[in-house]
Amino acid sequence: MKLSFHGADRSVTGSCHLIEAAGRRILVDCGMFQGGREERSANAESFAFDPRSIDVLVLTHAHLDHCGRIPLLVKRGFRGEIVATDPTRDFARLVLLDAARLQEEDTRRDLRKAARWEPATPAEAPLYGLNDALNAMDRFGRAVTYGDVVSLGPNIEAEFTDAGHILGSMSVAITATENGVRKRLLMSGDIGNTGRPLLNDPVVPTGAFDAVVMESTYGDRDHRRIGASIEEFFEAIAETRARGGNVVIPTFALERAQELLFYLKIGIRTNRLPPDLQIFVDSPMAISATDIARKHPEYFQDDVREALKGGVDPFAPPRLRFTKLSSDSRAINEIRSGAVILAGSGMANGGRVVHHLLRNLDRPESGVVFVGFATQGTLGRRIIDGAKEVRILGQETAVRARIYTINGFSAHADRSDLVAWRARAQSDRTFLVHGEESVMAKFAPALPGKVEMPAQGEAAEI
Repeated sequence: MKLSFHGADRSVTGSCHLIEAAGRRILVDCGMFQGGREERSANAESFAFDPRSIDVLVLTHAHLDHCGRIPLLVKRGFRGEIVATDPTRDFARLVLLDAARLQEEDTRRDLRKAARWEPATPAEAPLYGLNDALNAMDRFGRAVTYGDVVSLGPNIEAEFTDAGHILGSMSVAITATENGVRKRLLMSGDIGNTGRPLLNDPVVPTGAFDAVVMESTYGDRDHRRIGASIEEFFEAIAETRARGGNVVIPTFALERAQELLFYLKIGIRTNRLPPDLQIFVDSPMAISATDIARKHPEYFQDDVREALKGGVDPFAPPRLRFTKLSSDSRAINEIRSGAVILAGSGMANGGRVVHHLLRNLDRPESGVVFVGFATQGTLGRRIIDGAKEVRILGQETAVRARIYTINGFSAHADRSDLVAWRARAQSDRTFLVHGEESVMAKFAPALPGKVEMPAQGEAAEI
């Protein structure tokens, strides 16, 4: 068995790993690089393997950094099967069509600028368009669920377990037998936190493995416990309401938006939050993702599943408004106080949230609440790191609003949960991926056996 590393190696975006075993070539994830200009330019580079040679792509979940280059893979010749859970398939369609639309819009905007300015700046061609994204969806084949063991070809099979990261996310164990030799490799995908109210805890497949490939995003720190984080969330909203401002929450559309709506409903029902809050989900993707979540109650914890089946919507706090139209989004800007605005993107590197930040960041009475990871090079990371002034939509904007960073809501496991997850995986060899190199260096000593931190382009024999 050969394993090669093609993304999210000593970094946290662009997850892509290739397994070659038993005469088959299996790709696990094919994500987009996110961050600054350098990361974005990496997306257009040639794959380090021939897309036409890939037999199967296993998609662990539908975040853009895990699925975002699948249409490019198909565009460049991939004709194999994509294997994923039903929620992942639904979310991937949403994410990939949106990514294609944004790229096409960016190109049209560049063309308009080029027509106005001399000397003209060449417009950047999109990585892929809407047709490419739709062609990619045609490659989705078998829908799998947790506990399934399926054949990926002669003498090679995959077992899928709940990764607890977002709805439908999974870890995958690959078992291959060749020339009488049996090898087992565990790919963690992104690992979720334990003890969350919506999703079940991550599950590790049983048995021994020759190697484990695991994410390490927060391998150097523990999150605040979820109860304390919810209280901090309520306090941030209540304080901002008392100051007379609005709350802007850069929000990831998948899982995070639904989780925050769940907490907002609880906060109002238990009088932890004022009942007159105006709550907006100003993200067409988050609105659609919430609809998808409602369609898959079987992937939630028991009480949430039963509530959905019984017609009780856990994602609908009072005075909630979904704003799909851009005109409705612009109307939110007329509200100066008492609005809680959940808008994408979660790293504030695009989407409608930048407009709300532009109108609220320089207001001391307002608050901005970050509830997830923001990678280097994004607007969100600059604000979190304490920038006094940032550039938004071409305008220099002072940061006067109060900034709250609540890391307990992260969909990624913290150090303690990662160590516990790894302890349940029987193996004496670990490859760390999906983490910044400095974080990996701090995390590695906590793990058993041999720990390796491969760079992009490296390969290993298993």
